[in-house]
Amino acid sequence: MNVRRSAAALAAVGVLAAAAPATAAGPSPSPKVALPSGLYGTSDPTYDGVWRQSLTLIAQRTAGYEPAAKAVDWLAGQQCANGAFAAFRAAPDRACDSKVMVDTNSTAAAVQALKAVGGHGAAVGKAVDWLKSVQNKDGGWGYSPGGASDTNSTSVVIGALAAVGTDPADVHQAGRSPYDLLAAMSVPCGQVGGGGLAYQPDKKGTLYANADAGAAGVLGALGKGFVTTAGKAPATSACVTAKHLTPAQIADNAGANLASVVARRGHLTSTLPGTMDQPDYGNTADTVVALAADGRVGQALQTYTWLEHNATRWAEQSGPAAYAQLILAAHAVGAQPGDFGGTSLVRSLNQLGPAPSMPSAGHETKKSGKSDGGSAFGVWWFVGVCLVAGIGIGFLLSGRKKSQL
Repeated sequence: MNVRRSAAALAAVGVLAAAAPATAAGPSPSPKVALPSGLYGTSDPTYDGVWRQSLTLIAQRTAGYEPAAKAVDWLAGQQCANGAFAAFRAAPDRACDSKVMVDTNSTAAAVQALKAVGGHGAAVGKAVDWLKSVQNKDGGWGYSPGGASDTNSTSVVIGALAAVGTDPADVHQAGRSPYDLLAAMSVPCGQVGGGGLAYQPDKKGTLYANADAGAAGVLGALGKGFVTTAGKAPATSACVTAKHLTPAQIADNAGANLASVVARRGHLTSTLPGTMDQPDYGNTADTVVALAADGRVGQALQTYTWLEHNATRWAEQSGPAAYAQLILAAHAVGAQPGDFGGTSLVRSLNQLGPAPSMPSAGHETKKSGKSDGGSAFGVWWFVGVCLVAGIGIGFLLSGRKKSQL
């Protein structure tokens, strides 16, 4: 659910180098294309325009703001006649042809965004129909239509289905649902990284736990999209073995594995060439959301605290999608995005594009007279402290290869 996840998918089709805005230290100094006035951010949108715009609109709505009509219209205008979205169309007035590389990730993100802002039922319906039409026989989706299914793409599509009120379990291809794909990507408990989720099997068919896929897959298995709050605590922190894993078991196994990984340093580390052992801020933010959704509030709060102390500079350099990820992480743990280590995430995001309308009274958060500020932690901080201090949080500690972290 982040620009890094999009970059991972792009890597699978051989264009990772071109996706630098998703992984580099800062935005592109000179965009290759003219920036539309309704688009958020200043970096080249060629590979992430729809993705970052979608996350921005979702984050603004989550914070209670009404996105600017210009921003919403830009996103809606990116849709092809068949319902699909590409990462970016520089000339949306031209009909989509075979040269336009539509993808499931951009389409599913746009569905969630347009559903959140409202008023685009027809566009959302066409996009969902297109997603259903390109479902693979294993029940999942790949980044590109017809491409091999992967955990990340399947999970973001699940989020789109859930957003429109469709039970993902009812969306089948050859008798298999997206939950069957996630079960197939679950690393067996007895292996290294057991319980975690793989992005895809390797060339030999072996599954290796991947934190990025784990964060996406937890939400997917729970039938959730980008926006979530703390869920019910898992019954056990042990890896559950079953012949046919239920979606809840997939989520809990992956959540336990993800918690054990992030607990080692308080954050995830990058596995991309040239950035090994550096903090992976984007996937760490996604991990906060996933852990909270799986009811692992104590670890989610600890990891959010690390982000609050370390991720401000990253967000400043990375742009709107990064701010959106942090806002969604704050929402998941009940924190105030108006006071993120002294920075207002919402204000910083809103300044990167067309100004949204002020939040309604029902969405304002007030503390010490501030509508978008206040304590860095809400009620979930208290809950987390009680969990940690009173009963403790048991994490499934499992050895994993350094390259899998």
